[in-house]
Amino acid sequence: MIGNVSYEFELPQELAAIHSVFHIYMLKKFMCDHSFIKQTEDTGIKDSLSYEEIFVQILNRKPFKLRTKEVALVKVHWRNHFVEEATLEAEEDMKKIYPYLFET
Repeated sequence: MIGNVSYEFELPQELAAIHSVFHIYMLKKFMCDHSFIKQTEDTGIKDSLSYEEIFVQILNRKPFKLRTKEVALVKVHWRNHFVEEATLEAEEDMKKIYPYLFET
């Protein structure tokens, strides 16, 4: 622990380019479950330490009112994430990236 709100971790060599100090808001309580352990080669992490999110499904659609207009949002479940970590994305952006999802 470094200070009251940050922790420093000993990371494996293949993650040496990642800064090893994390703020507590980035961490989640974890009870040991070996089924969650993944090898880094399985995650598709590139040398730049980035990866492409892969769409799983749209969980929900809902309009979001702004002052002058309404924006359609979709709740998206991504691969390698729990359903609770689904994100809200603009439906228009998702239509551009995944047009086949919105064909009628």
